[in-house]
Amino acid sequence: MDIARAPRKKTGRNVAIGVGAVGLVAATIALSSLDPAAPAVQRVAILIDSVRQGDVVREVRGPGTLVPEQIRFITAQASARVDRKSVESGDRVGAGQVLLEMSNPDLQIQTMQAEQQVRQAQIELLNLRTNLRSAILTQEGTVAQARTQQINTAQEALAADSLRRRNLISSFELNNRKAQAEEAEIRYRVERERLDLLKASIDSQIATQTGQVAQLEAIAERQRNRLGSLSVRAPESGVLQDLTLQLGQWVPEGTTLAKVVQPGRLKAVLRIPESQAKDVVLGQPATIDTRNGIVKGRVIRKDPAAIQGTVTVDVSLDGPLPAGAVPDLSVDGTIQIEKLVHVIYTGRPAFGAANGQIGLFKLTEDGDAAIRVPVTLGRTSVNTVEILGGLAVGDKVILSDMTQYAAADRVRIK
Repeated sequence: MDIARAPRKKTGRNVAIGVGAVGLVAATIALSSLDPAAPAVQRVAILIDSVRQGDVVREVRGPGTLVPEQIRFITAQASARVDRKSVESGDRVGAGQVLLEMSNPDLQIQTMQAEQQVRQAQIELLNLRTNLRSAILTQEGTVAQARTQQINTAQEALAADSLRRRNLISSFELNNRKAQAEEAEIRYRVERERLDLLKASIDSQIATQTGQVAQLEAIAERQRNRLGSLSVRAPESGVLQDLTLQLGQWVPEGTTLAKVVQPGRLKAVLRIPESQAKDVVLGQPATIDTRNGIVKGRVIRKDPAAIQGTVTVDVSLDGPLPAGAVPDLSVDGTIQIEKLVHVIYTGRPAFGAANGQIGLFKLTEDGDAAIRVPVTLGRTSVNTVEILGGLAVGDKVILSDMTQYAAADRVRIK
């Protein structure tokens, strides 16, 4: 027969299971409330610098090239064809030395036509002088005849008046003689005025024709100069550059044929970032690295406008140039802006503008981690930046680009 059994009582095993479940829930809640682990960075992959105090020379730097202080461009004064080359680029030339021989038959014809026009104008001027002189002589003769006629008719009128008082001639005859005398007087006056007008117009007519001759002579001289320019000569002594023309090549008027430079008189043309160029002024000292030596110089010109984010600054070079310093050589220039005395500074971080605030990672005392701190920057130089707040002397900071850790306020350093 079946025997009824009493229900089992709870044992210690069941209690342990319950306690374990409660502990697991509590641990899950605790872990969920913890902050995520700080990201790690490799020590060898970052740049660390310390905060120091002392004097700092504030500088700006930019790339550039060496260019001649004086460049003489040689341009074609007329279109022509290259017939002969006497020199090549890089040759040293003397003043007046023939560089190229070019030809243009049309220009020769135009020059001859211009000279012919000058000769024709000179002949016309000579004829004008002769004609005017002849006209004056003719008019002077006419005036003399009119004067004689005027005297004769006046005397006849006086004689007729005397005869009329004696009733030897009629009144009609007297009036006729007086009319002739008046007519002769008027004709004499008119001829004299005509002579005066003719003499007065001589100077203006000759001046007009003389001006025409001078104008044509200037045109002919210009044509002769253009024809003479086909024999291209060096305007001054120096080194010839950019002579790339070939024999038989047609060169339009105004084309740059070559240029003559003075290789020993060079200057550096630097391209300074516009954010740094605002502090550059004339007379500031500079150093130019030619990669074969350092040359000192001074700022002599600053472009008033920025082009593609940079400002052009010209630096004159003092002292002899190192070997290999030639035009168009790439160089690096450093301009000294000012000297900062007894300031707190550190290396320049990857990002951060002057007189602004950025976040930098400052290393902890053990050096195994870095914490982001706000730092106020002052004046900047090429490799250093002034610290106005947020750091103290002796602190160590990370200068490398840490934008990938923008969401973290702490990093671990391995």
